[in-house]
Amino acid sequence: MICSVARSYKKKRACNEASAFLRKGLRVLTVRARPGHPSQGLLQAGKLVFSCALGRGGISAGKREGDGATPLGSMRVLSGYFRNDHFPGGRKTRLVMAPIGRDLGWCEVPEDRNYNRPVKIPYGASHERMLRADRLYDACLVLDWNISPRRRGRGSAIFFHLARPG
Repeated sequence: MICSVARSYKKKRACNEASAFLRKGLRVLTVRARPGHPSQGLLQAGKLVFSCALGRGGISAGKREGDGATPLGSMRVLSGYFRNDHFPGGRKTRLVMAPIGRDLGWCEVPEDRNYNRPVKIPYGASHERMLRADRLYDACLVLDWNISPRRRGRGSAIFFHLARPG
C-alpha cells in the first residue's frame, strides 16, 4: 500500500488524511483534465487532489468504441475485479469484488451479443483480457458507463483502474 512507504512527513500526512477520508465513506470522486494535458487528469476526493491518467483521447462527451477517450459523465461504481495472486483473499469492501481468472475477458465488439460484458475466454469475438502482464487491471472497478442500457459502439471496458508509471 502506498501509505506504508511514505518517506516524508508531508506525504505521510496526505496518506493519513486519505485513509481517514476513506474510512468515513467515499461518496464522490471528481476527475478533470489537467490544463494543457488532455490525457492527464486530476482526481479530487473531498479536499484531497491526486494525479491520474485519462484515456489517450482525453475526455469526450461523444464517447465511441476505440477512440481511446475517457467518457464525460457521472458514473456509479458497480463492482470490481482483483488479481488473487497480488491481493490474496481480496480486500474487505462493501463492493462486490471477484478474482480475475485466466479465462476472464471483456467483449469489445459492438455487434456481439455480449458487447461490454465479461466473457469467458477463449471467446470468438474480439475481447480485452483481464489478466494482464502490465498489471493495469490488478485491481479494477467496473463503472456503469454503457452498461444498462447498452448502446452499440458507445464504448466498452470503462474501468477505474491502475495507471502506467509516469
